[in-house]
Amino acid sequence: MKKKFTAVLLFLAVFIARAQSPDNLIKVTDMLKIKQASSVTISPDGNWVAYTVKTIEPDPSKKGEYKYLTQLHLAPTSGSAKPRQLTFAKEGGSQPAWSPDGKQIAFVRVADEKPQIFLLSLNGGEPMQLTKFKYGANSPYWSPDGKKLLFTSGFGLKQLLSDSLLNPNNSIPKWSYEKPGFYQNEHLKVSTVKPNPDGSLAEIRGYLDQNEKDEKAKVINQLDFQEEANVSSNISLSHIFIVDAVPGATPKDLTPGFSTSFNPAFTPDGKRVVFEGDSDDTEHPNRSLESEIFIVNADGSNLKQLLGKKGFSYNTATLSPSGKWLAFQYNQTQTVSIPKLAIMPLGGSEADIKTINYDRNKSNLVWASNEKHLYFTSPANGGILLNRADVKSGKVEKLTDENSGVNSFDIKKDKLAFSKTEVANPNELYLANEHAKKTKRITSLNHDWVKDKKLSLPEKKTFKNNKGQVVEYWVMKPTNFTAGTKYPLVLEIHGGPTAMWGPGESSMWHEYQYFASRGYGVVYSNPRGSGGYGEEFMRGNVGDWGAGPASDVLTALEGAIAEGWADTSRLAITGGSYGGYLVSWILGHDNRFKAACSQRGVYDLGTFFGEGNAWRLVPNYFGGYPWEEKSKSLIQSESPLTYVQNITTPLIIFHGENDLRTGVIQSEMLYKSLKILNRPVEYVRHPGATHEITRSGNNRQRIDQMLRTYEFFERWLNKQAQ
Repeated sequence: MKKKFTAVLLFLAVFIARAQSPDNLIKVTDMLKIKQASSVTISPDGNWVAYTVKTIEPDPSKKGEYKYLTQLHLAPTSGSAKPRQLTFAKEGGSQPAWSPDGKQIAFVRVADEKPQIFLLSLNGGEPMQLTKFKYGANSPYWSPDGKKLLFTSGFGLKQLLSDSLLNPNNSIPKWSYEKPGFYQNEHLKVSTVKPNPDGSLAEIRGYLDQNEKDEKAKVINQLDFQEEANVSSNISLSHIFIVDAVPGATPKDLTPGFSTSFNPAFTPDGKRVVFEGDSDDTEHPNRSLESEIFIVNADGSNLKQLLGKKGFSYNTATLSPSGKWLAFQYNQTQTVSIPKLAIMPLGGSEADIKTINYDRNKSNLVWASNEKHLYFTSPANGGILLNRADVKSGKVEKLTDENSGVNSFDIKKDKLAFSKTEVANPNELYLANEHAKKTKRITSLNHDWVKDKKLSLPEKKTFKNNKGQVVEYWVMKPTNFTAGTKYPLVLEIHGGPTAMWGPGESSMWHEYQYFASRGYGVVYSNPRGSGGYGEEFMRGNVGDWGAGPASDVLTALEGAIAEGWADTSRLAITGGSYGGYLVSWILGHDNRFKAACSQRGVYDLGTFFGEGNAWRLVPNYFGGYPWEEKSKSLIQSESPLTYVQNITTPLIIFHGENDLRTGVIQSEMLYKSLKILNRPVEYVRHPGATHEITRSGNNRQRIDQMLRTYEFFERWLNKQAQ
């Protein structure tokens, strides 16, 4: 008996030591281990599923650097064999599309610095390059007979104007280029004049044009000139092309002209193509916010608009397998709203539209093979749900729960495949039946390393805000939590402002677990204005970006504090994008935090209107522009910089130097103001980084930002760490 008791004690000691081992806690470098499955697509016979896996690998060409790599994988939907990798080249592979006979997969790979379509035979052999299109090729879509493919390609207006194949008649757009002082775009015609800085006016103009081509100057005339990382003087367009499924074949432009087209699909007879785009040839592309749905013959003739209306956007056009039905979404432009899901007969009109009522954002529309259901994903209450709508009744059924997130899926016959995020595992691929039952995990993308990690599990809480809305929030205790001990607590705030966080949201999985592993409690919420709770909730912060949402996130914080284990003298706050806005707003109105971090935020709405490419948020949320009397005072009063003199909390500010979504001047203004006020502030700029730094940016910079945030918090929350 004594030996058994001793053995039990020894087992418990080993178990406790293992549970408390640093090796069992999430580390910052575990970020590099996370693999993600996406682009899930099932073969026409339902027997196979192809998908991509995105990994982070050491970059052999740059010491200490890491690169993203995406490769194609394949698995039987029976689950009878392990998945296998299909592509291995350093260029990777993405956007897989099955041929109708299931014997080939078309996919996209970069070749000569452009995305091109490749064909991979499942009988073996190396992939063959199908396209060598000078503008690149994306989104392959097979014809029903397997003899042709559709693809989309993007290029600039100036490229199109001078392209003798795509613009053989040297045409110019009917819409105004908006270059002041020129009549009917005459200046856009291709000139044969030899550039000469000392010559005639025409030769001087030729010289100036050459300087633009040589990137010595950017002459901007369009409204939308800010990209994600650069300022561009060109107008981006996209066309749909058709090409024979034979290497070396010449693509044909199905949607010529000076408009944008995308998301093409053949009708089942292969004779027509349904697509989305903007066909208004009289309105500048930057000023036309509408989109329409069209159908055109496969030879490019008989273009017809199926759906379109002034002031509305029609999108996500999805044909049913028989071609009888068209599913799509529509919403009014320049509003904070949730698009409506609808179906109609392909040959019908707007009078035949049947709307399926579901008050959440919807994406990834996929028809069931029997056309009785339409499957889609939606953010809802902290999860990314897989749903299906009964086409006849319009009733929507939730197939997965709110504690997980379905990232990508496909269904053929009675076979369902989907990738999923949950607290216990950041991403895996699963198989199930058409009801999402009898689920089986078939990959070990993250399972093998996560299963040995000790994780912090979020606990869901709710409260009613002052508008009577139910706000959900989640509290995570430190990973090695011990009752009776006080811990620092960090308040995390999401961006958007229509983003949604929860157990099913993948982008924050590592950051939450990292802070919990370092001994921090974490609390995050979905305040008014968040997505995932319906249109009324999402519109809850229109005209009120600051006080209302701040009240919600602080109430969530107070709920976590009420549990009794948080040290109120060691509170921290962090957020990115709109979350960075709300962090700085709170700091100007509340001094309870010991340290704060604001990432790629918006701090002065008037300036943001000028320098950020997301500038339409200003008129959409505040009812006007910075110079208009009706909105001027509201825009100023809702700007955190208005209250900068009240900020005394130690603050670290992050911004990518190439971030044009919010604009880097935002962070310069906040930093400079606080520095003049002699407040404790540190400013970190990441060279080359865009707004997506923490999600898909340089991995050393991702690690750098997380570690700098942690180190900054430790300076102020735990003085002994200095």
